Amino acid sequence: MSQLSIEPLSAKNVGALVTGIDLVSLKNDEWQAILEAFHEYGLLVFPGQHLSDEDQGAFGRRFGELEMIVEGHSAVPLSNKTKDGDVVDKDDPIMQVLLGNEGWHTDSSYMPISAKASVLSAHVLPASGGGTEWADMRAAYEALPEGLQETIQDLAAFHSLKYSQARAGMTQSKGYGYDVEEPPLRPLVKFHPVTGKPALYIGRHAHGIPGLENAESEALLDRLLSFACSPERCHEHHWQVGDLIIWDNRRMLHRARPYDIQQARVMKHTRIAGDVRTESGM
Repeated sequence: MSQLSIEPLSAKNVGALVTGIDLVSLKNDEWQAILEAFHEYGLLVFPGQHLSDEDQGAFGRRFGELEMIVEGHSAVPLSNKTKDGDVVDKDDPIMQVLLGNEGWHTDSSYMPISAKASVLSAHVLPASGGGTEWADMRAAYEALPEGLQETIQDLAAFHSLKYSQARAGMTQSKGYGYDVEEPPLRPLVKFHPVTGKPALYIGRHAHGIPGLENAESEALLDRLLSFACSPERCHEHHWQVGDLIIWDNRRMLHRARPYDIQQARVMKHTRIAGDVRTESGM
């Protein structure tokens, strides 16, 4: 008999803790319960799974096709550790990507088709810090004053990794997402293709709202982001090696939390591709 347990992470209803389950050998009823919880909570935490790269990729494929496979790996390292065991310099392009990820964002919103979901697992951790935090954009939209909901209802913003990294003071100009010539335009309010519920679709990659001056656009997006990511709508996970988390990019923003970059941090990331019908730009 399955010992599957799915419990809200807190009274804030941001995410759920899933225990009593082996993700490598899911039964059909267990998988259906996980999928339903994914749509209900937007964020699922599976402690102590210790999945191999292949098993993490297989779990990700249950949600859809994978967006990123690097050198044959479906669990892509997000790491400041080199193959020789050293840590990369702060100015290294890899480290600049990792530092940029400390800003609120949703994965691949700067790509022609944004990501449906992301899976992250912990393999090597610093002595302190280095957590990951999520913010629920469905709850944020619901909490907006009615007048502000009406103001943004028909607005959209361009999404660009070049923009967000430059604004964060990062200077690298190569890598995944940098070869997108025309930034996609995305509505500020996204209706979830499964639940039908609206959520803010913003984050650090968003900029340049058509019809607004640049300063006005930037001020509105900053205001929305600050409001959306208030503590009552956030959950921070303090990783243990072997933990695995999946979240819905169509509903959640996330960010990495700071740590001593002279210490190694190795995470493995699997990104599930969005549906061209619902995750394409305007």
